[in-house]
Amino acid sequence: MKFLRNLFLFITLFNTFLFAQFEKNILILNSYHRGFLYSDNIIKGIENSFYKTDEIDVNVLYMDYKRVNQKGYLNKLLELYSLQLKNKQYDTIIAIDKFAYDFAIKNKDKLFNNIPLIYTGIETLSEKLPLNHYSVLSKRDITENIKFINRVMPKLKKLYIINDSLSYEKTNLLVEEALKDKRKRFEIEYIEKSTLEEITKKFSTFKRNEAIFFIKFYEDKTKKLNKDNQIERLIHNIKLPIFITDDLFLTKGVVGGKLVPITKLGNVSGKLALDILAKKQNNLKNNKIYIDYDYKFDSLKLREFNISPYYFYNKYEIINKPLDFFQRHRDLLEILFLLFPLLVLLVIGLLHNIYYRRKTENLLKERIEFDETLLNAIESPIFWQNSEGKIVDFNTKFCSMIDIPAQNLYFSRLKKFRTNKYVGRLLEVLEKYERNPQKYSQFTFVNKNFEKKVLLIKQATYKNDGIDLGLVTIFTDITKEIEIEKEKERNQEFLIQQSKLAEIGEIFSAIAHQWKAPLVEITTIAQESFYANGENNKENESYVKDIMTQVKYMNDTINDFQDFIKPSNKKTTFDIYEAITSLLKIVEHNIKFNYIKVDITLKENTNVRVYGYRNEFMQSFLNIINNAKDELVKKDFKNRSIKIEIFNDQNKLFVNIKDNAGGIDEKNIENIFNPYYSTKESGSGIGLYMAKVIIEDKMHGKITVRNTKVGACFTIILEQN
Repeated sequence: MKFLRNLFLFITLFNTFLFAQFEKNILILNSYHRGFLYSDNIIKGIENSFYKTDEIDVNVLYMDYKRVNQKGYLNKLLELYSLQLKNKQYDTIIAIDKFAYDFAIKNKDKLFNNIPLIYTGIETLSEKLPLNHYSVLSKRDITENIKFINRVMPKLKKLYIINDSLSYEKTNLLVEEALKDKRKRFEIEYIEKSTLEEITKKFSTFKRNEAIFFIKFYEDKTKKLNKDNQIERLIHNIKLPIFITDDLFLTKGVVGGKLVPITKLGNVSGKLALDILAKKQNNLKNNKIYIDYDYKFDSLKLREFNISPYYFYNKYEIINKPLDFFQRHRDLLEILFLLFPLLVLLVIGLLHNIYYRRKTENLLKERIEFDETLLNAIESPIFWQNSEGKIVDFNTKFCSMIDIPAQNLYFSRLKKFRTNKYVGRLLEVLEKYERNPQKYSQFTFVNKNFEKKVLLIKQATYKNDGIDLGLVTIFTDITKEIEIEKEKERNQEFLIQQSKLAEIGEIFSAIAHQWKAPLVEITTIAQESFYANGENNKENESYVKDIMTQVKYMNDTINDFQDFIKPSNKKTTFDIYEAITSLLKIVEHNIKFNYIKVDITLKENTNVRVYGYRNEFMQSFLNIINNAKDELVKKDFKNRSIKIEIFNDQNKLFVNIKDNAGGIDEKNIENIFNPYYSTKESGSGIGLYMAKVIIEDKMHGKITVRNTKVGACFTIILEQN
């Protein structure tokens, strides 16, 4: 037993020794940090090239160049690696990007003496490589990508070039050279010093015949480094077609282009390392390998922006494309091939059938594309659900309405996206519509642009051979029609109000005419009495003067009120301050009788001229003053006050009417401008509604109300020329 145990131990140690002799160690010097998509994809390609062998041991050192670029950092790295690599012997070193390569060159005698070194990255090396050094290179093809954009977007009017300050100087000359003969055809705008938030806001809406050429944006204008997931969100939120130079973000919402294959860079670098270890690298020209570009496009984005590269390029790759016939029927074809000896005749018949079927499919595809174009041209959001409630098709307006990408909707139930606020709102109204289509066929919807829309629901089932296959839902925008109806109602109210005021004006004119004659008689009688008496003393003269003053005041008041009650037939330019003071003069006694103090503050250099209906404005103002007076009268306290402020701000005239009556109940404040809504027992609810119609619809201004610490504050805002 002892002999067998010793023999087993010897064999184990011998195998370990042999394995150690044949195992090769490769060191990857990564200029960046773990989680950086660019270098992670290169490392992924390197490791894939070692997949078929167990004799390679890979060690990765992350130098974190982007996040830690401080003075003395290289010296610290050298100290760390001297300790870390002291007892480790490597057969090959792969340096990812220039920082790692320069570090390896500078410290080769201390750390990596006589070890083969491979440089890999997008940036090219201009210098001649030293002995035992190799490179796997690629470069962003700025020129070909701009030519490609020019071809596939013949109606392009403006091209935005996003390129951060880290790489701007290196690519600027290439971009300018590529754009030399293009500037006459379309406008160019560089974006190299900005932020993710600014770019997202700038391109949050679709603009026809505009596109983005995205080179790099890892550093914003504040020197903050952007993470890969932040750039992905930026790309996802941009509503313009985006063309790129490498395949890092190909699946994140870009169109594509002539791309540097990042993973392929790593894969070729790994294979070169294997060749170096096997001493098969001597056939390299100048010890350099150049990676070919790939034309790659996202099918969903090509369809979204109606871009077709197929007429210009023969070799390209499409991602996110629909499954073709053979992919859909793969299992069936495998069975047919297994049964091929017995089913030769059947296969011939099937091939004949397939030929005609493909022909029919092409015709159907053309029809589908036509229907899709037609469907997307319809302004109303539309979507189809099958009998299981899954979404089978929709138009782009529906995607935009609920702000969900098209690829996420196919064959998903709408309830899956209930947490989306737009979908949640739709589900709510659709559930009500199912219970009572007549009552809940119309609803309001606030879209992602914060626009309030009124939509009409229409649903219909689609059938095949009498069997229900699903449900079509159409949302028709009737906002303009509703606004037109409301405008008609407001105009009708306005005309009715003017008609009433005209009738009141005629009645008051008759009354005024009847009053003026007695006032003249009173004046004559007073004068005759004074002169007939013959006693021209000061007391009698003062008595007559008092009578004459009161008669003149009554006559002026009648004239002022007669002017005020007349409706304005057309717009005029008038003085707001004069209109307000004239109105206050009419109601002066009523205000004073209730012990209310009215203060008017006119700020210095205020332009008080506005264009509109003077008397209607005064009636609106009177409504607000009377409401304030009524509320103040209810309160049993001293120092009742109404303060009026008139001032300019940004070419607009502001009028604030503040009282100290305690304010408006919060449950009523949202509704006080609604027609026939009143907080008074005998109120008609038409006064403030007509004030809103006059100020907003007829004078294109704005009227609002809010509570202050002591009372209510009405604000009237009017436009000025």
